[in-house]
Amino acid sequence: MRFRTRSRSGTILVAAAAAAAAIAAPASAAASAQASPVVGHVYVNDNTAGTNTIGVFDRHADGTLTPHAGSPFTAGGAGTGAGLASQGALQISPDGRFLLAVDAGSNQISMLRIKPDGSLMLVPGGVASSGGVLPVSVAIHGGLVYVANAGTGGSNYTGFRLGPNGRLAPIAGSTVTLPDGSQPGDVLFNSTGRKLAGARVGTSQIDSFTVSDSGLLTAAPGSPFPAQGLGPFGSEFSPASPNQLFVSNAHNGAGAGTVSAFSDATDGTLTSIGSSPFADNQTAPCWVEITHDGQVLFTVNTASGSISRYSIASGGALHLLGSTPVRGTSVSAVDARLSPDGQFLYVDESKTGAVAAFAVDGGNLTELSSSPASLPAGATPAGIVVT
Repeated sequence: MRFRTRSRSGTILVAAAAAAAAIAAPASAAASAQASPVVGHVYVNDNTAGTNTIGVFDRHADGTLTPHAGSPFTAGGAGTGAGLASQGALQISPDGRFLLAVDAGSNQISMLRIKPDGSLMLVPGGVASSGGVLPVSVAIHGGLVYVANAGTGGSNYTGFRLGPNGRLAPIAGSTVTLPDGSQPGDVLFNSTGRKLAGARVGTSQIDSFTVSDSGLLTAAPGSPFPAQGLGPFGSEFSPASPNQLFVSNAHNGAGAGTVSAFSDATDGTLTSIGSSPFADNQTAPCWVEITHDGQVLFTVNTASGSISRYSIASGGALHLLGSTPVRGTSVSAVDARLSPDGQFLYVDESKTGAVAAFAVDGGNLTELSSSPASLPAGATPAGIVVT
């Protein structure tokens, strides 16, 4: 994840939660959820206007979702009430104890403690300035955190240390200033924490850095690199090959989306893999997620309402397997995350304020009959994590 660390969480449905699920979900979904144990949770940054909230679902063994008792939970800052055009607006700490959420409407980051039952509590003193304007994406590796700020007059990447108490402390000298209009849409670590990348959606460039022991960034020779298409957006380092970087190109036009594959050298230099970029044949591929074994890449085509599926060769070349539609029309599917066991893919639907659920079978996706699960009123989801 951007380097993402996932953890597992279990809980038992109490009667009140089951009753709430039965009211909120179709009868078939409620019956299925009641018969299937809770094995984790799905968290969504609602990005609600004014007071921001985090929506929480109980995640059942069969992949179905039911609203968690007490959801939504209040974050410490404000959302914008509109789409953020970013990936990674919500992250989980590697030890599974804390949730990091962007509060884009108040230029802050909120830290929330994850309780054993999956509920959330704002960490005392857990709201920090993002170090810029309009934070949209968070990357975390160990105790090192970087935030991408996308707003005019304060666009940058800024670094923090995450303390054991769940508070963020800014790293002196860590800020990398970006020109106004760069519109960074994603910032991410590779699995070693020694590389950090950022996609500039507005100027179609890709930033590549090496990361020192002190947490400071050194730009690769030639960085930022020109993207291989317009609007580089969602990005992911391969979990299996930390020097392979994949970036979606969202703004090429109708039916002309592509996904790029890069090799990331020791000094951070990016070079094209094979015949990259690889055709998507859909419109606006934005969000990217890769299976934990590094063999399959999914990209969410926001304008087409579909999810494209690629196999990944050992050298990083992509082969398009096909595209799976997201149920419904004009759902504006956005950020996507896999469950820790890789059996289910969960996708934000920003326009409908819901979360879709898909069963994963190798490179195939099947949307569950109970999908989607509705978020609270007013949610404009931006960012999702799964435990």
